[in-house]
Amino acid sequence: MTIEYLTLAVYFGFLLVLGAVFARFNKNLSDFSRGGSRLTWWMVGMSNLMAGISAFTFTGNGSSAFEAGPSMLIIYLANVLGHLAGCLYLAHRFRQTRAYTTADIKRERFGVGAEQFGAWMGLFLGPMAAAIQLWALAVFVSTVFGFSITLTIVAIGVITVFYSSSGGAWAVVATDFVQGVILFGITVLVAALAYVAIGGWAGFVAGWAEPRVAADFAFFKNPGRFSGDRYTWEWAGVIFIMQFMAQINLGAAGRYLAVKDGREARRAALFSMVLMAIGTAVWFFPPMVARMIYETQVMESGIKDPATTAYAVVAKNLLPNGLMGVLIAAMFAATMSSMDSGLNAQTSTVVRNLLPRLRSALGLAPLREEGQLRLCRAVSVALGAVIIIYALLLSLQEKIVLFDAYLTINSVLGVPMGLPLLVGLLFRRLPAWSYFVIIAGALIPSIYSLVQQSLGGEAWTIQRRGFWVLVYGFAATVLALCLERLGSDASRGRVREFFQKMDTPVDFAREIGDANDKTQAVLLGRSVAAMGGLMFGFLFMPNPAAGRWQIGALAGFTLLVGLGLWLYGARPKRGAG
Repeated sequence: MTIEYLTLAVYFGFLLVLGAVFARFNKNLSDFSRGGSRLTWWMVGMSNLMAGISAFTFTGNGSSAFEAGPSMLIIYLANVLGHLAGCLYLAHRFRQTRAYTTADIKRERFGVGAEQFGAWMGLFLGPMAAAIQLWALAVFVSTVFGFSITLTIVAIGVITVFYSSSGGAWAVVATDFVQGVILFGITVLVAALAYVAIGGWAGFVAGWAEPRVAADFAFFKNPGRFSGDRYTWEWAGVIFIMQFMAQINLGAAGRYLAVKDGREARRAALFSMVLMAIGTAVWFFPPMVARMIYETQVMESGIKDPATTAYAVVAKNLLPNGLMGVLIAAMFAATMSSMDSGLNAQTSTVVRNLLPRLRSALGLAPLREEGQLRLCRAVSVALGAVIIIYALLLSLQEKIVLFDAYLTINSVLGVPMGLPLLVGLLFRRLPAWSYFVIIAGALIPSIYSLVQQSLGGEAWTIQRRGFWVLVYGFAATVLALCLERLGSDASRGRVREFFQKMDTPVDFAREIGDANDKTQAVLLGRSVAAMGGLMFGFLFMPNPAAGRWQIGALAGFTLLVGLGLWLYGARPKRGAG
């Protein structure tokens, strides 16, 4: 494991340096929270994708692909279509809210009460969700690769907190981009090797037709075949709706606040869509191949849920010597990119939306820009410490099932909290007070299902709970629409102003100022090229000729991406002479 440790040490050191480099871009809260709305579409597009995946993509969802074939791809189809909707209809309007945080958007659409409630709930749920992801990653790499759970949690947490707190949104998006290039490079290589190992498309189709695989790999399963009636058409329908809703509500607006204007936001959404489509094609092919040719190895991996090792088993069998460390780094990258985006968003919300209210209530003067930046860094460190502590506590208990924890929180609280942010976008007539009415209505099935289960009743499936949450939530929406006339004229006027602003294009030169696209391209181009150059060092590892070609292909891909960006950034502007 020496080479893996060395690879990770170099990789993490590189991220810390990158975070320090981009820290110099921070001058005020706008820079820290949204990159001053000067980030390029290709950086934001990659960061949006990376923020939406984690080690769970390759473990939890990978296990679903191993056990049930393509059924769980319905989740990623919803993601792709959600990004497409962003490109065509929503992304530019989200950017045109001109907000710093999603809490700002809640305030302007639904009022101060919604802003404060959403911000405090996010402060509670955000660190817990990040802790579950960190814990899941630590358990997986500990079991499969022999890393210490405690050391993994602390190391990943500290490194993520360091570059997030020092560099803010600039560092978060920059490191996400570098990590995304590495992740795509190594996962495309694993998929290509799996394709060769199974004997190409003909071999894959033949493996699918085997009796031990065919029934499980049907897209829609019969009820009872899998626990919780997963992968039935009812499950697929509800999961698709829930996932698609999460992609198109006002809560998703935070993805696009960092780009320069509406056109850049659309480009970022399109880039995210293309990357998600590619990722969907390559991330879940290897676990399905594992079911066909490595099933025995997977099931004998010795862990409680052996299917979660399917992706790692394929990689261990097929990758040349040296590249396993790169794959481990990619898995770390997937989780770190989710953590850093969430940490930056929560920090910005605390400093922008929560603490000013508290200071005002205490009669304290607003902080100046320098004080806000210092506070951002302090809050990032504090929240990071909370995430690490939560993850360590989770690692010490045995009652909570690893990958069920996050799904339960999302189905019980995530959908009810997100529903008013969707219908409040679709129905402009909805009054501001409807935010709490809709959440209350949607929470009724969630609370009932938990109470029933705690009293010894039947546990609800995710699709059953999700269906009734949507029914009650939309019923509350209809009620609020019928009672819209009870709202005040002042409240209706604020809502109209909000939507008018959403429909007004951003004048970047007047509202923001000068762009620095070339500087971003040069810095990231050098960084990615350096990573590609370092990867060529794996050519010195003992490997057959085919393995050396595979290493060269991965290193060359990374190097070419970096050089392309570098040359683009170094190219003089048109008309310069």
